[in-house]
Amino acid sequence: MKVLVVDDYATMRRIIRNLLRQIGYDDIEEAGDGVSALQKLRENRVELIIADWNMEPMTGLQLLKEVRADRKLSATPFIMVTAESKTENVIAAKEAGVNNYIVKPFNAETLKQKIQAVLGY
Repeated sequence: MKVLVVDDYATMRRIIRNLLRQIGYDDIEEAGDGVSALQKLRENRVELIIADWNMEPMTGLQLLKEVRADRKLSATPFIMVTAESKTENVIAAKEAGVNNYIVKPFNAETLKQKIQAVLGY
C-alpha cells in the first residue's frame, strides 16, 4: 500500500516514515507541501494520505479540500496530523471530509490504530 506523507518539515516526514516502517508500511512517498502533494497524487496512485495541518503555502486543510473536490482522488483516505487539538480545527477537518486526526506527539501504536480505523481492519 502506497502512503503519501505531507509535511513542510523534513524531520517530521522522516519521523512519520520511520513510524510507518515500524508498523509494516514500506511504500512511502513524501511531499514538502500541499502543492507538490497534489501533483504527486495526480501522477501516482496513493492509498493513504497523512498530512500536517500547518504548512505553507497550502495548509493540510486546503489540501484535504482539494483532494475531496477531485473526482479521481476524493475517496483516498486522509489522516490529518497536527500539534493543535483545538475543537474548531477538528470540526473544520471533519466537515472537509478527513478520515482521522492525530495530535502530535504520537507513537507507532497510535499511528497504527488510526490507520486501521481508517482502512477498516
